[in-house]
Amino acid sequence: MDDARLQEIVMTDKGWAVILGVSSGFGAAAARQLAGDGFSIFGFHLDRRSTMPKVDALKSEIAALGVRAEFTNANAADGQVMDEAIAAMGTLVGDEGRGSVRVLMHSLAFGNLLPYFPDENDRSVSKRQLEMTFDVMAHSLIYWTRGLIQGRLMARGGRVFAMTSAGSNRIWPHYGAVGPVKAALEAHVKRLAYECGPHGITVNAIRAGVTHTPALEKIRGYEELMTRSAALNPGGRLTTPEDVATAISLLCDERAHWITGNVIGVDGGEDLMG
Repeated sequence: MDDARLQEIVMTDKGWAVILGVSSGFGAAAARQLAGDGFSIFGFHLDRRSTMPKVDALKSEIAALGVRAEFTNANAADGQVMDEAIAAMGTLVGDEGRGSVRVLMHSLAFGNLLPYFPDENDRSVSKRQLEMTFDVMAHSLIYWTRGLIQGRLMARGGRVFAMTSAGSNRIWPHYGAVGPVKAALEAHVKRLAYECGPHGITVNAIRAGVTHTPALEKIRGYEELMTRSAALNPGGRLTTPEDVATAISLLCDERAHWITGNVIGVDGGEDLMG
């Protein structure tokens, strides 16, 4: 792409959305929605060859909407990957694109579901597995937010979203360390909202209702969880990734500039029912 075309994109698009965990579930739905809203997408995913056709199809779908789609297949929680990615973003958008990342969505769902004490198969979470789960699903939010701001890629008007769940404050038997990690993620959101406030950047957690995604299918007994949640939900159905993507789109509006530091339920009232 020549410099003139790149400049045209930077000048006419709403900017860029960085989506961590773009290939499926909430990340993929948000990518489609935000691309439709006029955002170009920097997407990060970790996929094997067998699932790459789905990723390539998503990228083509986004590009067909007339925005840029730059995807990276790598571990977004790896510090070196993050540093190299942020540097590459800066090079891509150039000096005219400083502050052009308007959205960061953290939707990394790679963690350990083993219990703290040995189960019937004598399995329990190890120190290494516990630390990895916290680092990938919670702490990486800090590093990415800080990296984008310090790299001058995100500036006033930016939006940061982190995906949480009701498992942050209630016990799901087979959720392992992920529940406590979600609680830590929500605490990080509050602290980041405080520290990003002077920069004019909002930070919120999105607490989705039970949603049928590839990540949910990793939880033992997820079918029962889905059935119970659909029966309890006042809306009479489960939450969908598109419900969440629409909410994120709304919160990207400039009129949402004073909404920050919150855990926002997008669940059709499911959490009201316990």
